[in-house]
Amino acid sequence: MSIEPEIRPAPPTGLDITLEFERPLARIEREIAELEAAQDEGKRDLSSDIRELRNTLESLTRRTYAKLTPWETVLVARHPRRPVLQDYLDGCVRDFCELHGDRCFGDDQAIITGFGRIGGQKVMLVGHDKGRTTKEKIARHFGCAHPEGYRKALHKMRLAEKFRLPVVCVIDTQGAFPGDKAEERGIAQAIAVNMMEMSRLRVPIVCVVIGEGGSGGALGIGVGDRLAMFEHSYYSVITPEGCAAILYKSAERANVAAKSLKLTAKDLKRLNIIDEILPEPMGGGHRNPSALFAVFERFVGDTLRELKRVRIDTLLKRRYERLRNLGSFFESPSARKAAGRSRTRSGNGSVASQANKGKASNGKKIDNPAQPRSSGSKTGEAATTR
Repeated sequence: MSIEPEIRPAPPTGLDITLEFERPLARIEREIAELEAAQDEGKRDLSSDIRELRNTLESLTRRTYAKLTPWETVLVARHPRRPVLQDYLDGCVRDFCELHGDRCFGDDQAIITGFGRIGGQKVMLVGHDKGRTTKEKIARHFGCAHPEGYRKALHKMRLAEKFRLPVVCVIDTQGAFPGDKAEERGIAQAIAVNMMEMSRLRVPIVCVVIGEGGSGGALGIGVGDRLAMFEHSYYSVITPEGCAAILYKSAERANVAAKSLKLTAKDLKRLNIIDEILPEPMGGGHRNPSALFAVFERFVGDTLRELKRVRIDTLLKRRYERLRNLGSFFESPSARKAAGRSRTRSGNGSVASQANKGKASNGKKIDNPAQPRSSGSKTGEAATTR
């Protein structure tokens, strides 16, 4: 059963809910509101004072958001007034027709799928939705999908391939649902199959992180030809709290973990994980959702027009290369020297033992099972592809 979206009027500034680092901004906004109220009562002309405070607010907002820490970026991405997928459907998706069910188990409402138009382009839209009201959030599991959600997404992507429609994936989740029922129904396999099938889907795929991009839950609909992130969103293998609980045995050190995870849009662009950073209005998207929708619509429309000019075989080749390059890394010179010294200390066997390494007692060479065969056999090719 689908849920009827409830109307939740959002304030124009989004500061009815204030993050800790936004408190100085909220204080100035309250002063402006008090002066405006006094001026409306006709006591005296306060326009110059109001104008000065507005200039101060703009300058302080710009400075505050220009130097956000990774943890503060996570807080902005989770802001209760930040637009969710349903807001994008209302704000910039035309003629949306929702499709339900995975044809196997049920209809996971944490993932929304359907036909629509974005930037003048007909698309199949697939995305996480956290919900806007308490009732919606519970029904949608706060954007954490079950296996049937990912199977529903894949079923609709295959439908898009049949109709030769591009796929637009909107990512906004802390991760896949962590319950035992999700494990019993095969959440890991559902995500893995999605990644495999998306890598060879014969239509253009555009992925956008609009808020949170957490763990395998994000990867399950995150394989495509272009991956973009909004300026104050994040994309990570695990939430900062989860990382801190594992590494430091305390979720209270989430701010330290967030810095180590390199989860901000700037970090990921520098590491070539994402293709583009989408700008947000000053002070974050929760202050001006309509500006966020305009940027999203323009990016999707322009990107799809660009991808449609490329032969699909070329797109698939680039998509494969993109996936293969995600695991590349580098070491600093000091780390390489330290690793070399460690190997030298641990490899002090005799010359004879080194010469005989890899040989059986009868003198025959033993194949290293860790080394892929280079015979070009189907088995070797399949292993390389995986």
